[in-house]
Amino acid sequence: MNERPTKEEYASFYEGYIQLVPEGNVIELLEQQGTQVNTAIRALTEEQGNFRYDAGKWSVKEVFGHLIDNERIMSGRLLRIARGDVTSLPGYDQDILMSSHPFESYTMIDLAEEYAAVRHSTVLLLRRLSTEAWLRRGIVNDHPASTRSIACVITGHELHHLSVLRERYGIKL
Repeated sequence: MNERPTKEEYASFYEGYIQLVPEGNVIELLEQQGTQVNTAIRALTEEQGNFRYDAGKWSVKEVFGHLIDNERIMSGRLLRIARGDVTSLPGYDQDILMSSHPFESYTMIDLAEEYAAVRHSTVLLLRRLSTEAWLRRGIVNDHPASTRSIACVITGHELHHLSVLRERYGIKL
């Protein structure tokens, strides 16, 4: 899938994420990103994983946990829309998800394994979509969403958080 979604295919609050996605095949981008991130996670020490750049901010482990949660949710939405489910899909509250799951108890290897499994699943799903499925549209959190826009949001959302990890946490990616 090389074509970028149009602005009518996603909620305006996703614009920043979609603009971060470079031109090219989104599946290949996700594969490359997955390899890079998995390598980075495995290279971090437990001390680095527990680091927070400020009080009340997520730890590095929690940032990776958030990426895993978000990709699972977004991939589920993508699957339903790609397969023609026109049911309006709900939003989610990242803070509730984060406060109710102990990512700090994970090891960096635990996070790397879970991240790799989720990314592999997303890539497999995307590889098998028909041209028509990529263009299908649905409603998410009362906003339009297409299959291809969700794939770009997954990619761009992660790019955003990787930038935060580099700039605020000092993580080399």
